Amino acid sequence: MFDSLTDRLSEAFRNLRGQARLDEKNIQDGLREVRLALLEADVHFKVVKDFVDRVREKALGADVLKSLTPGQQVVKIVHDELVELLGGEQTGLNLKRRPVIVMMVGLQGSGKTTTASKLANLLRAKHKLKPYLVPADVYRPAAIEQLQVLAKQLGVPAYPSTTDMKPVDICADALVKAAEAGCDAIFFDTAGRLHLDEPLMEELSAIKARCNPTEILFVADAMTGQDAVTVAEAFDKRLDITGVVLTKMDGDARGGAALSIKSVTGKALKFVGMGEKLSDLEVFHPDRAAQRILGMGDVMTLIEKAQDTMETAEAEKLAVKMQQAKFDLEDFLTQMRRMRKIGSLESILKLIPGMGGMMKKLGDVQMPEKEIDRAEAIINSMTKKERREPAIIDQSRRARIAKGCGMKVAEVNALIKNFEQMNKMMQQMLGGGGKAPKMPKIPGMPAGYTMPGTKPQPKLSASAMQGMQNSMAPMMGGLGGMGGMPGMGEMPGMGGEGRKQLSKKTLAERKKKKLNKKQRKKR
Repeated sequence: MFDSLTDRLSEAFRNLRGQARLDEKNIQDGLREVRLALLEADVHFKVVKDFVDRVREKALGADVLKSLTPGQQVVKIVHDELVELLGGEQTGLNLKRRPVIVMMVGLQGSGKTTTASKLANLLRAKHKLKPYLVPADVYRPAAIEQLQVLAKQLGVPAYPSTTDMKPVDICADALVKAAEAGCDAIFFDTAGRLHLDEPLMEELSAIKARCNPTEILFVADAMTGQDAVTVAEAFDKRLDITGVVLTKMDGDARGGAALSIKSVTGKALKFVGMGEKLSDLEVFHPDRAAQRILGMGDVMTLIEKAQDTMETAEAEKLAVKMQQAKFDLEDFLTQMRRMRKIGSLESILKLIPGMGGMMKKLGDVQMPEKEIDRAEAIINSMTKKERREPAIIDQSRRARIAKGCGMKVAEVNALIKNFEQMNKMMQQMLGGGGKAPKMPKIPGMPAGYTMPGTKPQPKLSASAMQGMQNSMAPMMGGLGGMGGMPGMGEMPGMGGEGRKQLSKKTLAERKKKKLNKKQRKKR
């Protein structure tokens, strides 16, 4: 969602880093671009003014102007101020009091019902709580049925509400039923309106007074921009909300609501909805969001996602297999499927420092998601012995495999060849005793700079960490049609098909270079 803002800010900082020395004039020019970028992202104008003033004051300090890398120092200042603007440290739910009672409020269509289910799923998985869903919206058609269907998908109980019941009575009785069922996390899905009105506020205030919720979360559609901030402010005055959830953050929202909501309402952004699946709800980390906005990637989120899909013991086992050259096609297939659980290749690349800018340069080249399907089909056509011992796959076996998956022998050959190349590359990476490679330096940041508010992650052994990184190899090992990215071959199974995705102009230029090279050799 921050893509356009990231592009504008990257351009502004590129100009600043190009300056040998900074003075008041070039800092002012750079901050003018920052101001325009934030306003175009639909950030509240007062928030933009205060933000730029704070950055200017710090950027004009003597320590910055005399620094050997003044451009990088300004980037550091902007990063720190962005973290503060987004809320400082990450703020989670209050889980100390049991049962945890969460009241979801907001306008109609903002995503309260789905978010209640996503949050129930998150607390169950991360904190081992037992959720209980309460449909308290008796006005919207099928609202009760929708939440009950979602509860069945999650396998959690839901209160049997009916449209002739009063919302306050539903919530009060649900507390009793949840206690009887042994549930310790209760979620009230309250009614919404197309716009603010007094009857709605009175109903919500009555539910709050009678049920005393632990958390009152305002749910807003990120696509509405500044309107979301204005409505959040109105809800906060009447209900004293404890936090905000922004939905549809995976869309083309400009990000203004996320950047403004803390400054205007004083309430933290706690969660963001990143998709339609019940697992697509993320805890909001201000420091990580700031890194994404500045094009620095988000390595910690990538590691966490990898940890969620792979146990530490399994990661260590994988690292040992690679080091001993025992990584086979069956392991390869397992890792491809596991990577899909983390997300699309495009979403993964955005989390790696420097890769966001690389993707922009690639232009119209498409992410080879379909080619992964083809690689999977080829491996599925092999016998178990062939997957575990790729060396035995001779020409007759390759012909049989190609016939079984409906592809050409050349594509089977390409998959096996690229698998062998990737295997060699992984062994070289583990050649130093299984040590994990160093994390990449974040572009634009001074050496030794530590992101504020970054909390230490659970410690993993070197082999476990290497296993986590290597588990991404099936999708990161090569991108068809993206030749020129260091260390990356073609996607296994593509058989050169990825090159077809290059533009005609690029192919023509390559052909011309080859002809010129041949002519020089003849001379």
